[in-house]
Order: sequence, then C-alpha cells, then structure tokens
Amino acid sequence: MAGEATFKPSAPVPSGAAVEVLRGFYEGLELPIDRDWFVIGRGRGADAVLAEPTISRAHAAIGFDTAEGFFVQDLGSTNGTLLNGEKHKRSPLKSGDQIQIGKLLLRVTFPQVTQ
Repeated sequence: MAGEATFKPSAPVPSGAAVEVLRGFYEGLELPIDRDWFVIGRGRGADAVLAEPTISRAHAAIGFDTAEGFFVQDLGSTNGTLLNGEKHKRSPLKSGDQIQIGKLLLRVTFPQVTQ
C-alpha cells in the first residue's frame, strides 16, 4: 500500500491510545490504537475497516515512534486527510486532535507520557 514502506517501527505503543468517530455513520465508535502503524480505511487490509464510500481502502495511518511520538500520515488517499481542519500529508498528533477522512470526523486521545 502507498505510504507503508516509509515507516519503520521503533517502540511499543503506550497503552490507552484511542481513536473515536465523532461524526459519520460510525459515530460513537472508539477503537484502541494498539500498534505502531494503525491503518484506517475501507479495505480489508486496514486495521480499522470502515465501510464508508468517501474514504480510500487505505486512507490514513496513525503511527508512533519514540523520536516523534504519535503522528498521522495520509496514504495517498483520493480526498486527503485533514488535521484540525487543515490538509496534511504527515503531521505530529496531540491528544484531542481531530482528523477528517472523507465524511468521517475522528478524535484521537493519548495517555500522558512521563519522561
């Protein structure tokens, strides 16, 4: 899939990370982000398979690495990925950020990381 080869896993994902659908057919659905490369799309190969015609088969991924923390990356989708209302190819995430893919509006939440 487009974009998958650019990510190299580096660390376990902190437990407690999640993505929630705020608007769209799946409103209220909350999914744990339990891996360092979490693909969202309508195709069978996605980690979060959402049968929404306005998103690509592999639309976007939420990734995690120790240097960058959590980030969102568009995977070459037709309609793009918006982070807090702005189109991005790849961008760092913070808890509470909103991601729009097609007609779906998502919110990410992450655990407090102590260093």
